[in-house]
Amino acid sequence: MEQHKIVNIDGRRVHYRDEGSHFSKTVVLLHGFLQTLDVWTPIQLKLMHEMRVVTIDLLGHGYTDCSSDIHTMEMMADTVYRVLDEIGVEKCVMIGHSMGGYVALAFAERYPYMLKGLGLIHSHALQDTDTHRNDRMIACSLAETNKASYVLSFINDLFDPGKRSYLTREISILQQQCLETSKIGIIAAQKGMSLRPNRIKVLTNLDYPILFIYGKNDPRVPIEIAVSQAMVARKAEIMVLDGVAHMAHFEECDYVGQKIKDYVMNCYIN
Repeated sequence: MEQHKIVNIDGRRVHYRDEGSHFSKTVVLLHGFLQTLDVWTPIQLKLMHEMRVVTIDLLGHGYTDCSSDIHTMEMMADTVYRVLDEIGVEKCVMIGHSMGGYVALAFAERYPYMLKGLGLIHSHALQDTDTHRNDRMIACSLAETNKASYVLSFINDLFDPGKRSYLTREISILQQQCLETSKIGIIAAQKGMSLRPNRIKVLTNLDYPILFIYGKNDPRVPIEIAVSQAMVARKAEIMVLDGVAHMAHFEECDYVGQKIKDYVMNCYIN
């Protein structure tokens, strides 16, 4: 695989990876909170021989610079747009995990003409409740006090307890990747997520099938929320996985990789 590439946007470095640029079909994969573009490597390896695959370190994550003390989902979506414009992507399928899904929804609202499909993995279109906003402020304090401890614990809790024992190495590697995200970036993202609006109307207005992938044991997106998201969409494809918490693309990489591949192919046929 190619190494990270860098595009300069308003004096700030944004890291991305672009594989298979000669293909006509393009999928953009957006990582979740604390994570980096490298979280997609196993999926990218499965897709890059049949389609163009673009992954991006979102604002303040991985090796991408911060641009503010608050990174709203709209700011992140605009950054994604700037990267895609720079590398000549005119149409794509965009799939986001968790926070990346919030960014993908903001992108779909701001740049609908660029999307042939939208996928949400362990994500949703609702705004934060007051309880969630309070939890984010607590998380900011924890990250400020001891970033390493906060990151290690947060990532471990994203995985189903039944899978942690045989994913020990993968979880450890992911934790080390996530430690690249700066303290400022962590806090800016938490504050940005707390400000995001309800985007249910985005789901109801899209006329192509929306892909939803969820885990039955996800502590962050309860199954009733997962199903309700699919119910409001005009057209939906939903995958609900047994024994999976909040990291389906790790916990069931083969299933998820194949589902993404099939979904992207169908988006370009229809």
